[in-house]
Amino acid sequence: MEIKNLKEAANRIKKAVKNKEKIIIYGDSDLDGVTSVIIAKEAIKNLGGKIQAVYFPSRENEGYGISEIGLNILKKFSPALLVVLDCGISNFQEVKIAKKLGLEVIIIDHHEILDKLPAVKIIVDPKQKGDKYPFKGLAACGLAFRLAEALLGKKMTENLRKDLIELTALGTIADMMPRTDDNGIFILEGLKSLENSWRPGIKIFLNSLEDNLKFDQKIQKLISVLNARDVENNFPASFRLLTISSADEANSLLEKLIEKSEEKKRMVDVVFEEAEERLLGNNDKIIFEGDSNWDYSLISVIASLLVNKHQKPAFIFKKGCKESQGTVRMPKGTNAVLLMKSCQELLITYGGHPMAAGFRIKNENLDKFRECLNKNFKT
Repeated sequence: MEIKNLKEAANRIKKAVKNKEKIIIYGDSDLDGVTSVIIAKEAIKNLGGKIQAVYFPSRENEGYGISEIGLNILKKFSPALLVVLDCGISNFQEVKIAKKLGLEVIIIDHHEILDKLPAVKIIVDPKQKGDKYPFKGLAACGLAFRLAEALLGKKMTENLRKDLIELTALGTIADMMPRTDDNGIFILEGLKSLENSWRPGIKIFLNSLEDNLKFDQKIQKLISVLNARDVENNFPASFRLLTISSADEANSLLEKLIEKSEEKKRMVDVVFEEAEERLLGNNDKIIFEGDSNWDYSLISVIASLLVNKHQKPAFIFKKGCKESQGTVRMPKGTNAVLLMKSCQELLITYGGHPMAAGFRIKNENLDKFRECLNKNFKT
């Protein structure tokens, strides 16, 4: 059983390579998105293709997914094939803009489908109607790996497979996807490969850890460092660290990221305490807190800590001048996407997974959104 449209996506990319069309890769900046981008980039490169540009939107400035800001930066490459990874499934307006700008979009995503699909010819998402692939829990990097297999076929060497599967394992673990079926195989094979990774960033970091740590624990520490916020020339730290080929450069970037990771932990403690103080005496069914001073890179961690402690849905946001960007974490057995769907007229965009999602909203609608969530959440 094949993933719907996977073969079509591979054939369209092969055609673009053959015809020397411009190819742009656009991915979310979390670790699943970053590993997806590297896997697709490596596969296309091994096919003989040339990537014109790689783009990661700034979640704080552009929001989640395909952004109009990003499209306006990329329009200089038009006409081009825009391969979108780990986002796009809820970007209805943005794909129309991309089309007008001469960018043909392929979406490869694993997030929940909303009421409709964006108006593009090729969408790969196992959750879409008519997809008979039995396993629905693939991360975007898992889909990117399956795409690489479809692109390269017998041209995928054993070394390249190991190289790509270790990235697939990292992205799948970081995105907290179920460790069963395809993911179980990716993680099992990927962890073996990670033990002997050629990537200097991985090698140096893992070798620096205490020997008494289990390998799983070492990988969690690696993911924590890869999640440190440090953007340079629009590239997240994780993308740079995982693609650096120089040991000296990797070493110096690692030192910087380890320091940033420690700083992030300290900042999380401060913001978490602040959020906890605000919740005293609050009997709402949901946690709904935000601030203009809260760093956007912290809010996912804060939301996770709050939902674990209070077992209530946590909607945490960074307040901007006119709009706010938020993240959602939910207790087991509840669904963030369905809950937000009941209030969708108040939102600019929303989407994600049942237990982890995001939203963008005009500040004037924040109070109404809070009321709507409290009214519609059933415990």
